[in-house]
Amino acid sequence: MKRKIIPTLLALALTASLAPTVLAAVPPIPCYPTSVTRSEDGAQIRKVYDLGPQEDPAGISRSDFEQEGFHYTLTDLLKQEAPEREERFHTETVTLDSKSKDMESVLALLPAQREFTTEDGLTGTLSLKLDTVQVEVAGYGSSTRQVSATRSYPNLAGQDTSYIPKEITDSGRTLELASIDWRTDNTANEDGYAVGDRFTAIATYTGSATSSYVKGYVVTAEYSGTVSRIALNKVRYVAIFEGTPLVPVEPEPTPEPTQEPGQEPTAPIQFHWGYVLAPLGVIAAIGGGIGVALFIKKRREGGYETEEDSQ
Repeated sequence: MKRKIIPTLLALALTASLAPTVLAAVPPIPCYPTSVTRSEDGAQIRKVYDLGPQEDPAGISRSDFEQEGFHYTLTDLLKQEAPEREERFHTETVTLDSKSKDMESVLALLPAQREFTTEDGLTGTLSLKLDTVQVEVAGYGSSTRQVSATRSYPNLAGQDTSYIPKEITDSGRTLELASIDWRTDNTANEDGYAVGDRFTAIATYTGSATSSYVKGYVVTAEYSGTVSRIALNKVRYVAIFEGTPLVPVEPEPTPEPTQEPGQEPTAPIQFHWGYVLAPLGVIAAIGGGIGVALFIKKRREGGYETEEDSQ
């Protein structure tokens, strides 16, 4: 059991020791400058980075680089809180109720300028756009009322309701007979009594009428203008690079061969050691031969003298 546990613990320890190295090897996300300025003499370049809360300044490049004849090296990296002013053009639509559609009454409800705050916190003074003002009916209601009409039926022979219509049409509405008022038009004397022989019926008809009316009006209009806010969630970094001029290495000039006027250009003369060593070798060989010959001759002459002396 111990043999299995020990290798497992060693593997875990090795993994734990390598974990920081693996994490450290992950490069930071590169940051890009929002502006780059270069001095007139080219001796300095400033790169400005405006980073948000989630951006890591380790992504700012610190490497040397060459540009326009200069070699630049980072000498300083400044950090400062950069309040950022955010602004944009904004249009706000307002809706309100009105009891009248008269434009003078409507404009009295709409001020020329209004303060607005957007959902994301930008504020500003917006102006009314008169060409966007619209008035629409908010809705309709209905009401019912009683209506009546009278009809006169003269010269009737008797007070008989059969002579009277039970319904009439008045202004497009159907009315029903409600009551009759009889009037005597002519009387006759019978046995000393006045008896009517002609009658007029005054009939009253009633019914209901339904009418619609406007409940109110809805006014819509647009206000537009610039809204802004100050945001303190930006951090500004300024990377300062100092530059040193690059000195180019100029090649040595090659002398041009001289020539006479009108003479064709000749190829430059090349020096060959063979032309010098060959004659020297011949001279050395001849000198060596002569030296050997003189040595032999002298030795012979010396030998002869020795033999004569011995005799």
